[in-house]
Amino acid sequence: MQLESASIRNGEPISATNALGVPGVAGPVPGPNRSPHLAWSGEPPGTRSFVLLCHDRDAPTSAEDVNRADRSVPWGLPRADFFHWVLVDIPASVHELAEGQDAEGLVVGGKPPGATPHGARGLNDYTGWFAGDAAMAGDYAGYDGPWPPFNDERVHHYVFTLHAVDVATLGLPARCTGQQARDALAGHVLATATIEGTYALNPSAR
Repeated sequence: MQLESASIRNGEPISATNALGVPGVAGPVPGPNRSPHLAWSGEPPGTRSFVLLCHDRDAPTSAEDVNRADRSVPWGLPRADFFHWVLVDIPASVHELAEGQDAEGLVVGGKPPGATPHGARGLNDYTGWFAGDAAMAGDYAGYDGPWPPFNDERVHHYVFTLHAVDVATLGLPARCTGQQARDALAGHVLATATIEGTYALNPSAR
């Protein structure tokens, strides 16, 4: 199975067009946050739906130093997955998502989870990140792009993974998380394809 993108070149930096956070005069500001174009083909016989997940594999495991002007997030700090896109039960007839189809700009409080014509949106991890902020809290579903800490010493890697699955639906609740979707895929994956891009707000990140 092949996964292609007109928005992202594998292994190269992600455009600010597809980012939730971009550099501003006095620090990062909300960006265009357009979901990237993706297209796929060559799925195996028996494919009944697709699942799309995007995760940042370099999210800090501690928020103590995050976005602090007086210090940096150490390169060697242990890292964890942070889900940026959860789209399950994509119909088997769908083979392309246009740029901006699942996100266009920052939606304060998040886009609602649940069914769309191109799949069912689950919750991305901004739901938890903004939970303590009364002005931003809500259910952040579908795609919301990169916004890594501006003081992180590490370049972040964003992995877009498409799964061809043998069931029409994973039977997940509307507010499913990326990890719940990943767990529900066990025993149902017929093929997988990935594209990976990088992004950093710290010009010295490596």
